[in-house]
Amino acid sequence: MAMSDDSLRPPRGLVGFDAQSIDDLEFGVIRRLLEDRCTSDSARRRARQLEPTAHRPAVISALESTDELRRIRVEGTPFPSLVFEEIKGEIKLLEVSGSALTEAGFMRVLQCTRLVNDIVGTLGGRERSFPRLCGMLGTVSENKEIVSEIEAVFDPKGGVRSHASEALGRIRIEMQTARRQVNRLFDKALRAAIKQGWLADIQEGYLHDRRVLAVASTHKRKVRGTALGTSKTGSVTFIEPVDCHQVNHELEMLKDDERREITRILRALTQRIRRHTPLIKAQQRLLVRLDFIQAKVKLALEMDAAMPHIVKETRIELLKAFHPLLLLSHRSKGVAVEAQHLTLHPGRRMLIISGPNAGGKSIALKMVGLLQAMVQSGLLVPVHPDSAFGLFKEILTDIGDNQSIENQLSTYSYRLNRMRGFLGSAGQNSLLLLDEFGTGSDPELGGALAEVFFEELYGKGVFGVVTTHYANIKNRATQMPEAINGSMLFDAETLSPTYRLDLGHPGSSFTFEVAELNGIPAHLIGRAKEKLDPRKVKLDGLIASLQKEKTRHAKLTDRQLQAEHAADKARKDYEQKAERLAERQENVQRLGEDQNAALVRGKKLQQFIDRFQSGKPNKALIEDLRKYLSMEATKLAERAEAKARKKAAEDKRRKSSRTKQHLDRIAVGSTVRLKEGRQRGEVLDIKGARATVAFGEFRTRVELEDLVWVR
Repeated sequence: MAMSDDSLRPPRGLVGFDAQSIDDLEFGVIRRLLEDRCTSDSARRRARQLEPTAHRPAVISALESTDELRRIRVEGTPFPSLVFEEIKGEIKLLEVSGSALTEAGFMRVLQCTRLVNDIVGTLGGRERSFPRLCGMLGTVSENKEIVSEIEAVFDPKGGVRSHASEALGRIRIEMQTARRQVNRLFDKALRAAIKQGWLADIQEGYLHDRRVLAVASTHKRKVRGTALGTSKTGSVTFIEPVDCHQVNHELEMLKDDERREITRILRALTQRIRRHTPLIKAQQRLLVRLDFIQAKVKLALEMDAAMPHIVKETRIELLKAFHPLLLLSHRSKGVAVEAQHLTLHPGRRMLIISGPNAGGKSIALKMVGLLQAMVQSGLLVPVHPDSAFGLFKEILTDIGDNQSIENQLSTYSYRLNRMRGFLGSAGQNSLLLLDEFGTGSDPELGGALAEVFFEELYGKGVFGVVTTHYANIKNRATQMPEAINGSMLFDAETLSPTYRLDLGHPGSSFTFEVAELNGIPAHLIGRAKEKLDPRKVKLDGLIASLQKEKTRHAKLTDRQLQAEHAADKARKDYEQKAERLAERQENVQRLGEDQNAALVRGKKLQQFIDRFQSGKPNKALIEDLRKYLSMEATKLAERAEAKARKKAAEDKRRKSSRTKQHLDRIAVGSTVRLKEGRQRGEVLDIKGARATVAFGEFRTRVELEDLVWVR
């Protein structure tokens, strides 16, 4: 079953995505994580059945609807909390003529209707911002009739209101009268029994929803009434007083009348609600779909996932990509994860990854497959939003040490059987993931056969990622124009992996270096080298030296970038301090001017005071004072307006100057870096306010404002 969180439902999932591929890529773990984040059983079932599809409209629709809800949650846009109980049972009852929903069933219908009304109200008129979510509403609209009908019968606690019908109101009044009469008669019998000393310590209790006297069993025959039970030890007998019996009997009759009247009311209410059944079913479908999308959003937020571009051509372009499960695991432990960059396109469609054991080759390979499977399942993935994914009709995997005990197949036989299937089905729309390609047999013979398989798969036009230690596979990849070698970088100084993928060159296994680090005697390592073809030893040594040089260069580059970052930060700090100092000096100058102005105003006011004549009208003085105050108010307003204009002009000039100087330096061929990053890239093209930048093997479109000129 393929994705089903929108109306676009492809007939099936990928042809080449079997149970083994699900296990190899741990896609089942993603399903379980998704299932755990669902509220309803129907959404959990969808999570369990989730599969990738090559149906492009369905993939885009699922991704966009998920990204819209993600934006709502991230941006804090008001949106109802999707907490509800499914009403599948209530819908079935509504479809049966003459049936009646239960009190709890009506409460579930009311809850769902209120929630859908809130959702419709929230999304109403926001088609431009959230077109996919608004489109999911379909014919579902706000319905107040269901709410008002149910609320007219039920109180906020879910009980049937007494005024739901005249008969129910009358019955409940009679029940209250009967209960008061029972309590009055019981209290009279209780006082008499206490006076006679017939009661146990607890005196009274409740049995079968009736008040009973707790009579010491030795006195039970002295009390007129009906024995309804005894204590566990038999020392206490619970007796209903004879005077209460008849009234209690009448109360039971009234309770039965109440139950029958409530049933009649619920059946009548069900009949009135029944005409809304199509809408209620649509509401249920909408809530389940939103519940499933919400689960995808929760998982996406946990891994800082984004929506990549879905392109028509067959290619994969990963920028700042992470293995989803590794990212979640390491984050829970507070451990950093290395981001990877990788591109596969028709001109470079097969990547051969080599390098030392435990260096991250398998993780990189699984990352490509799992991200691709997640995207084609409509899930957001932990990559940079500028990443791009084409769609494949098959995702074929051979990862790990798989054996078939039932068929008594060895690892190598199993892998040969799987390879036979790949050779028969793989094509230009297949993504092939082979881990430790060719292992399981004699290294030399297995390597030769693996090379033939590699050539055959290459000839079929497949896209693929292959990890291997075989030198002949690495060498063959260099001779194929649409294949490329890659290696997991290794710190040659500490002989520890960096878990960083580097494209363009094969990697060394660092076999002898790691052996030496682990205390293997040098003479044994020397003897081992003598048993090998000197050319192979020399080649591995050259590759190791190249990796050491690249590692050293990467460290130097990192240090230089850190120094540039520190210098840039120091420059900004200096500019900020200089601006604060200039502002402080301006404030001091302004304070002096204000004090002088205040002194002048004080002298002027003193003149007015001196002119004041006690006991006389002082009309001329008051008129002069009014004119003076008006002039001063005008001056103050003009100064404030001029100050605001000056500040705005200065800010604009400063920003324009910095922006112009910044943009003027960036040209085609410039070396730049992202403001929030360290990796350098080369500007390939500039169109308007955006530039195309190549960061190593990866190209992306970036706003000029987000770039920093390096040289």
